[in-house]
Amino acid sequence: MDRFIVHPITKPLEGEVEVSGAKNAVLAQMAAALLADGTSRITNVPHLRDTKTMSDVLRVIGCRIDGESHELRIDTHGANHLEAPYELVKTMRASFYVLGPLVARFGRCRVSLPGGCAWGPRPVDLHLKGLEALGAKVNVTHGYVEALCDGCLPGGKFDFPISSVGATVNVLMAATLAQGTSVLSNAAIEPEIDVLVDYLLGMGAKISGRGTRTLIVEGVDELHPGDAPTIPDRIEAGTFLAGAVITHGHVKATKMCPGHLGALLDVFKEMGCKVTTGSDWADVDARGITLKPVSVTTHPYPGFPTDLQAPLMAVFTAVPGSSLIQDTVYTDRFKHVAELQRLGADILLTGNTARVTGGKPLQGAEVMASDLRAAAALVLAGLVSDGDTSVSRIYHLDRGYENFEAKMAKLGASITRVVE
Repeated sequence: MDRFIVHPITKPLEGEVEVSGAKNAVLAQMAAALLADGTSRITNVPHLRDTKTMSDVLRVIGCRIDGESHELRIDTHGANHLEAPYELVKTMRASFYVLGPLVARFGRCRVSLPGGCAWGPRPVDLHLKGLEALGAKVNVTHGYVEALCDGCLPGGKFDFPISSVGATVNVLMAATLAQGTSVLSNAAIEPEIDVLVDYLLGMGAKISGRGTRTLIVEGVDELHPGDAPTIPDRIEAGTFLAGAVITHGHVKATKMCPGHLGALLDVFKEMGCKVTTGSDWADVDARGITLKPVSVTTHPYPGFPTDLQAPLMAVFTAVPGSSLIQDTVYTDRFKHVAELQRLGADILLTGNTARVTGGKPLQGAEVMASDLRAAAALVLAGLVSDGDTSVSRIYHLDRGYENFEAKMAKLGASITRVVE
């Protein structure tokens, strides 16, 4: 099991770094290819553990996956094994995205209940209730979801009780091949949903309401294969820019969408950083400033993203005074707190709110990543600790960051991967 040795910085992070394609967007696009018979092409695909897992899931179903550089070609002509097994789905929740396309196109499927990052229960109830609202018959037995419909899904109306990106993805894809018109209310409006809508429209879907909480989908008889890029990864961009702040450095993230990261950039401005943006870049300069404590609460997009809660908490350890961060999206996503405390961080966790008293020296130690974003947070904290920090279970980080240590090295960090 690989681990990182994070060496303390000798000078603040500085330089430019290119942002890769978005993990959370491309996984949905890959699943959407199942809606059509033929070869779809997706570009700007990041080389990640999760994209490999999704490719393996599609291969089990019968698809042919080819790719070079950052392009994937998905041929669904041979898709006839309508099951996604536990061995793969347990490692990545987004594998569950194949449920909607399979039942919509083929009328039946069997998909294992998902796994993924090891923090708290994230039930798939909304996925299942949404598909039932479209007319699917859903049964959960022996750890698998079995979904059926007689002929085509009839379509229907579904009001998401809470905004859920994953459930919106699954139900939206299924609705494109339903017989009637489906209305999805309180749908997620994250950029990853917008790019999926664009991809589906390019395949011949009829969807209105892009960028709003209400999506109206007129079902069509069939879709055709689609070609489309994926968007830049806003969470990756945010992580590198957080590296500038925690080290009092100066980092420019390029090939990104600054508008997708507005909530984080506003926080950095409030902390006293100089933030400038262009059409496809964001620049954060924290040199020579005394960072100010702030209070942040996570919310669905366009609010502060829960996926940046852990990296921002690491940043707060370098901010003199008391900062607060509350997570209202996933209220138990705090396993990284104990590991940051092992480095000497002063964090008081009460319910879903963490109070970080920063500005105190951190000390290198052995820590363990509990999930993808926690891994990134521990690396950031390790950069400003006294002595080396050993971060184990970095397979979590490899799920969502492409060439992480190489990109960090370009900014001046020294991170050694130990293969064990």
